[in-house]
Amino acid sequence: MAHKKANRLSWWMGGILMSLLLLLTISTFGADRPIGASTYVPYISGLIFNLDPEHYTYLKSINNAGAWEGVMLIGVLFGGFITSVFITKTFRFSLVPSGWKKYKNNSVLSRLSWSFFAGFIMIIGARLAGGCTSGHFLSGMSQLAMSAMVFGGVVMATLLITGKFFYNTKGS
Repeated sequence: MAHKKANRLSWWMGGILMSLLLLLTISTFGADRPIGASTYVPYISGLIFNLDPEHYTYLKSINNAGAWEGVMLIGVLFGGFITSVFITKTFRFSLVPSGWKKYKNNSVLSRLSWSFFAGFIMIIGARLAGGCTSGHFLSGMSQLAMSAMVFGGVVMATLLITGKFFYNTKGS
């Protein structure tokens, strides 16, 4: 059975669309802020648990910042879904992706546990770094911020080390 090649956006079209997104987001016509998503986690936590921003310095500093990021994250979720279903036609639902099965196991519990643990570590890292990967990579690098360049280098080195450790195959 021949596999149908997935439709993909060309690299230059992705670059143009990302540039337009950054211009719109950073401009006074858009959010008038750099792109970022990790601020939404403490923002929504403050709303859910009814935390008073006056007693939490960080919540006070993000009180106005967090609202639009939720809209952006919902847009990312629906945009990814629409793209994978209608444009690239690659949508599939899987609790245990094929790469996980190949290198680890078929256990749904194992996959979900590792995903939760990794997400937890990632959000702590995002807060320690003063922003998430989307904030540092997309906004920071587009503005040639030195902190974003250092962050990018550390992320790439960590990806290589983690990939070697976590996806180490026997006999390779």
